[in-house]
Amino acid sequence: MGEAPEIQLQILGKSHFHFIYMILIFHHFHSRTDCLPADQDNKLDENAAERRTNGSMSQSTTIPRRRSYKWWLLMTVYTFFLLAGQSVATLLGRLYYDKGGNSKWLATLVQVAGFPILIPLYYLSSYKSSNHNTTTSNSTTNPPSVLVLSALYSGLGVLLAAACLLYSVGLLYLPVSTYSLICASQLAFNAFFSFFLNSQKFTPFIINSLVLLTISSALLIFQNDSSGTTQVSRGKYVIGFVCTLAASAGYGLMLSLTQLCFEKILRKETFKVVLDMIIYQSLAATLIILAGLFASGEWEGLGKEMEGFKLGKSSYVNVLVWIAVGWQVFSIGAVGLILEASSLFSNVISTLGLPVVPVFAMVIFHDPMSGVKVISMVLAIWGFVSYVYQHYLDDRKSETGKV
Repeated sequence: MGEAPEIQLQILGKSHFHFIYMILIFHHFHSRTDCLPADQDNKLDENAAERRTNGSMSQSTTIPRRRSYKWWLLMTVYTFFLLAGQSVATLLGRLYYDKGGNSKWLATLVQVAGFPILIPLYYLSSYKSSNHNTTTSNSTTNPPSVLVLSALYSGLGVLLAAACLLYSVGLLYLPVSTYSLICASQLAFNAFFSFFLNSQKFTPFIINSLVLLTISSALLIFQNDSSGTTQVSRGKYVIGFVCTLAASAGYGLMLSLTQLCFEKILRKETFKVVLDMIIYQSLAATLIILAGLFASGEWEGLGKEMEGFKLGKSSYVNVLVWIAVGWQVFSIGAVGLILEASSLFSNVISTLGLPVVPVFAMVIFHDPMSGVKVISMVLAIWGFVSYVYQHYLDDRKSETGKV
């Protein structure tokens, strides 16, 4: 049962650095026009038409956006990273608990502690960025101060650490299929926060999407999957539900705040900014979680936990390592989509991958697929389609100049 995820991870391990390099190349060429000064935008109509906009950043300009094939290719790669990282990391997180792991703080730590694998890529992007900026040095705006950036990354790191801990508790007490379906509610929370923080407009289709996703998650509180891989009491099931729901709310808030920071504070659209956000935010979250791990005393039992892991010591380490890698791959995709589109779009793509996880969970972990879960899954997909259709209508209006 443990071999399937390991094979899946081996494939990911051989290819994900290759795709990261592709992202850097595509983003380098794609963002060449982004370094032009503002007073030259009207002089170069063709380049200005291709200039990327991010969420409500596009609301302040009248330049129509023509999406080139490079943009679509970059979005495809980011989407692949988000879906692949999320699916693999979630399934292996359940595998960790299912085969003998029981440390909530360790399960939380591996969600953010994999950021060092991005450091070589960070320096490569910094080198390319510094070389390119030598020709556009007088067009850059004043960067935020170190104090502002420290407060920004620390605040987001605290929110990330809290969300990851709540997710870990939820995954401990819930079957992975139920857990994934509840996570679909993060789209509704993200839309709510985006309305206030990112000037997100509510339309009938978006409201329909939020209602369906809310009902989809609420249905799952009325059942107890004690026959699945997690045999817990009714009380612990409710705790898992509440923690997962709270984590989804926190994650939705974090995405909206990330988009707000890109628009109001960072004000840059480069791949280096994406890596800055991931690495420094993850570093802050890692320090907080490490403090919690040692303060809780769970670190004392990690040696015994590794000894008793049903798949062996090497598999114990491999599972934790690949969970960390999977979440970093997910982070690149999620933050990249926020930068290129919006926080709500990034969350929609994440929601798209959620119905896939229960199917794999049913095959790999033999999670029961009850009628309530099927209805919940159908409502979640319906809510996702409703939002995508609104996105399609917005694109058509923008093309005809009605927006």
